[in-house]
Amino acid sequence: MRKLARDLGVDLATVTPSGPGGVVTREDVHAAARPAAVPAPVEAVFSATGTGETIAGERRVPVKGVRKATAQAMVASAFSAPHVTEWVTVDVTRTVRLVRKLRELPDFAGIKVSPLLVVARALLVAISRHPDVNASWDEPNQEIVIRDRINLGIAAATPRGLIVPNIKDAGAKSLAALATALNELVATAREGRTSPADMSGGTVTITNVGVFGVDGGTPILNPGEAAILAVGAIREQPWVHKGKVKPRHVTTLSLSFDHRMVDGELGSRVLADIAEMLERPKLLFVRG
Repeated sequence: MRKLARDLGVDLATVTPSGPGGVVTREDVHAAARPAAVPAPVEAVFSATGTGETIAGERRVPVKGVRKATAQAMVASAFSAPHVTEWVTVDVTRTVRLVRKLRELPDFAGIKVSPLLVVARALLVAISRHPDVNASWDEPNQEIVIRDRINLGIAAATPRGLIVPNIKDAGAKSLAALATALNELVATAREGRTSPADMSGGTVTITNVGVFGVDGGTPILNPGEAAILAVGAIREQPWVHKGKVKPRHVTTLSLSFDHRMVDGELGSRVLADIAEMLERPKLLFVRG
């Protein structure tokens, strides 16, 4: 008992015995070793009113609406789908040049063109070459459902919380039509006009964390989808190009996928395909 007390840093003289005849038991020593509960200061105790008011330097934010639905969906996804995430760093200098050229074309007049457009096109082409990634898991029937149409979701941060509206049948759109759809999707989300129909039926998602200056991440799957692509910030940095170190525009892509539907080979092929098209964007217009 003395050794146990020494190991736990307990002074036996301070232990209240509970054993027969006033004997100190092992349980008494362990109880003495536990830290006493410290009452919370009055100013740290809050009423659960959900008002969102600030009390003693803290603020309670009611979780409801879009934020509550998103939280529930993300928890369900994280703990029901076996996530795997793969990364690749890519020289996207030619993609940056393509974006500049597209902005000058008449077909894109009045349309905001960003690297996200080229990334979206690359993902769509990659899926057309590897259609098994455009899938969902049917739990009751224990089947993988592979979709013919690609409904491309774009994760959007709004004052209401994170939402993922999608572009229906995005794979069938021309580059200019895809650019227009992306513009309308973002504008509608920011204005809080995204309808439930706009957020239903998604088959694959892109999350552009690069707009926040973030280099990459391990995105959580949108429920019901097999893959999500995260795009990091595009930065100019030293890069070996044609045997010489030169300043190049570089970004990091990360693809999370549900390992029940997408194995390592398929996920790797899809990510490598996207990376190759962003490095050499002329491949964006070559299908098959």
